[in-house]
Amino acid sequence: MILELKNIEKSFGEKKVLTGVTFKAEGGKAFGLLGRNGAGKTTSIRILMDVFPANSGEVLIDGQPIDYNKIGIGYLPEERGLYPKKVIIDQLTYFAELKGMSRKAAVESIDYWLERLGMAEYRNKRLDTLSKGNQQKIQLITALAHNPDIIILDEPFSGLDPVNAMLLKDVVKEQIAKGKIVLFSSHQMSYIEEFCDSIAILNNGVVALHGDLHDIKRDYPRDRLVVKTEVPEAIIADFGSSCTVMESGDLLIRLADSSEKKATMTRLVENYDIDEVKVFEPSLNDIFVEHAGNATVEV
Repeated sequence: MILELKNIEKSFGEKKVLTGVTFKAEGGKAFGLLGRNGAGKTTSIRILMDVFPANSGEVLIDGQPIDYNKIGIGYLPEERGLYPKKVIIDQLTYFAELKGMSRKAAVESIDYWLERLGMAEYRNKRLDTLSKGNQQKIQLITALAHNPDIIILDEPFSGLDPVNAMLLKDVVKEQIAKGKIVLFSSHQMSYIEEFCDSIAILNNGVVALHGDLHDIKRDYPRDRLVVKTEVPEAIIADFGSSCTVMESGDLLIRLADSSEKKATMTRLVENYDIDEVKVFEPSLNDIFVEHAGNATVEV
């Protein structure tokens, strides 16, 4: 299954929010939708979910206009949308029924997810008796209980401790393995880099970068080397201004041309005590900073 937003345009009054937004996400893979606040991520997600229409453009599944009666969407919002004074099983059942499930099927699915997420003991508790992290897990159940085809996770790891973050990672990996389309929107680049095969970076309503994350990294100029060593001072003295110290403590050597890689690696290994030398590959954070640009309005 392939989800595609194609040439999406959206304006609110005189303000144009999205301009020709196009990207694809595939089933069985995770997709990262990135951008600074105001870049257009939330507007794109709302159009995808049919919360409101685009001025023009299409949302397609396998090349055909999406049929929201046949394609289920699960959404975990950044801002919580549950009722703090209501009993957990009652409101989870209510939301599942809104998605078309029978009460019996809804309760069975919810009980499965409560057990899977270690939340069964809270089944008949009010939501406001739970910690922030546990409330996050209850919110997640609303996105998964109806077994959706597309799962949209907006800042899913917010408020989770390391143990619960690992549990959520396992759940996400299970959904990907089942062939679901999983769309992440997050500012936590480490999670996007861990999960996502492809990304789109929005900058002021325009797709600034889109594609396979591995290919994007490989397309960067391969004219820098990262060196791990116990003798950095000698190498710095040898390479002069072309050598700088990274935050990690490793050395970054900038080459005049990428064709110098092999010769420079050989020079380093033959003359210094080198633990590791490799071609520098930018992190997703580096890529995001380069392409995200500035944003001024929350959308």
